Amino acid sequence: MTTRFTRVAGAALAFGLAATLTACGSDSSDSGSTASDSGSDGGGKKIALLLPENKTARYEAFDRPFFEAAVKAQCPDCEVVYSNAEQDPAKQQQQAEAAITQGVDVLVMSAVDGKAAATIVNNAKSQGVPVVAYDRFIADSDYYVSFDNKRVGELQGQGLVEAMQAAGNDSGDIVMINGAPTDANAADFKAGAHSVLDSSGYTVAAEYDTPDWSPDKAQSWMEGQVGTVKGKLVGVYAANDGTAGGAIAALKSGGVEPLPPVTGQDAELAAIQRIINGDQALTIYKAIKPQAEDAAKAAIALANGEAPASSADKEGVPATLLDPVVVTKDNIKDTVVADGFYTVEDICTAEYADACAELGLE
Repeated sequence: MTTRFTRVAGAALAFGLAATLTACGSDSSDSGSTASDSGSDGGGKKIALLLPENKTARYEAFDRPFFEAAVKAQCPDCEVVYSNAEQDPAKQQQQAEAAITQGVDVLVMSAVDGKAAATIVNNAKSQGVPVVAYDRFIADSDYYVSFDNKRVGELQGQGLVEAMQAAGNDSGDIVMINGAPTDANAADFKAGAHSVLDSSGYTVAAEYDTPDWSPDKAQSWMEGQVGTVKGKLVGVYAANDGTAGGAIAALKSGGVEPLPPVTGQDAELAAIQRIINGDQALTIYKAIKPQAEDAAKAAIALANGEAPASSADKEGVPATLLDPVVVTKDNIKDTVVADGFYTVEDICTAEYADACAELGLE
């Protein structure tokens, strides 16, 4: 698969990290743009950005600052009203209602609970406020931007099979640690992974849907499985890097040696370091900057009563679906480093210096 990688400007990344320190889990309307960049003029429109949680590093460190920067660049007079639901669907509904009361022209929302979010969409649209479903699908929204999520699961499954074969195991038991049952994307990841693993010759010995994508719950469940699967376990499908970290901690505490290949998703810094160190086999990199930029462009169009450009369709909703990319130790330099998502200095701290040197990350 070929994918056009987007370089992340250092200034934008620094802005994102600064925003993390000041806004984690908060409601904010302090991000109205005064940028001098020329672009689409939204006429002082107000755009609500509703993100689902802050346990996963990406939302506060990348999604929010990239979206805000894109709005500033495209619409200098627009204002972003920001909220993080902290994994609480009721809180997200309250935040959406508050944003509508403040007079926002469009909602951009990554849903905590996709089914519950349908109520938010219906309420917003009844008041003339269109909705962009960001990253996570919401039925009846006006636009959806994400990645091909079934493809994500397929890539995870294929990568796991290849890693198990490379370890010399053509059969054996695997366990699957899926995402949150309330997240529509998690169902797509799971379906994509099963489409590969169910016909792979390996046995799915146990499977778990992780509430709230919680690494702690993933770790606790994996700890309960170690005694049963130890000795037969040849691979772990973990739907994202947080659950992968929990699974790896459980395997280590349970005395599983050597560690079997473990998948992940989101290209979190800790996961990249685990891959370098040999604890995690792969992650899925989803370039957040172009996703956030597309969402900003769509939001400005909808705020101005225009239909955003789309290249796909998801259950009747116009959509843009971007390409995910597998990251292993062999292509870290050509993916997350080449894109400026992380620098070599970010990744290769003292603990990982020797492993980085072996991979040519210096």
